[in-house]
Amino acid sequence: MSEETAPALVRAREISNLSAGDPFFDLAQEINNLIARRAYELYEWRGFAHGHDAEDWLHALSEILLHVPADVTETETQLNIRADVPGFTEKDLEVRVAPRSMCITGKRQQVSEQTEERSVYSERRSNRIFRVLDLPCEIDPDRVDATVSDGILEVKLLKVGLGKKVQVRAKAASA
Repeated sequence: MSEETAPALVRAREISNLSAGDPFFDLAQEINNLIARRAYELYEWRGFAHGHDAEDWLHALSEILLHVPADVTETETQLNIRADVPGFTEKDLEVRVAPRSMCITGKRQQVSEQTEERSVYSERRSNRIFRVLDLPCEIDPDRVDATVSDGILEVKLLKVGLGKKVQVRAKAASA
């Protein structure tokens, strides 16, 4: 297996659903390449043993990206999104919106500790976020409000196309 074939293994749902025309495609491709590179390193570390492709990919994915659970709620005029982003500040996060999707990205600086210990296993290594949410309706990308507090990112998106309510009047019949 060469490094060029590594990205063809398995892809995260957020990454595989994007196509070249999507506004988040380039960023997704960059992250996918990081995961593929790390999965290939794990494959090398195993002595090029076959049969562990998915396991290597998922291990690399968990090392590189932090899973971000999100809730999407809706009112008549807006969508509200709450996402768990523990340990990330407003400086670490970026929210990108398109008319039918939203992307949460984040990268926090890892505090380097100088110790004599060698890491054997770590579940806290993920310092990046990449989450694309497909939205159930079209929103106005120019009217977005995003705040973060206590590890919760809240994003308010205003819907478009709600049309103005028009009163219907009766017209007299003509003879």
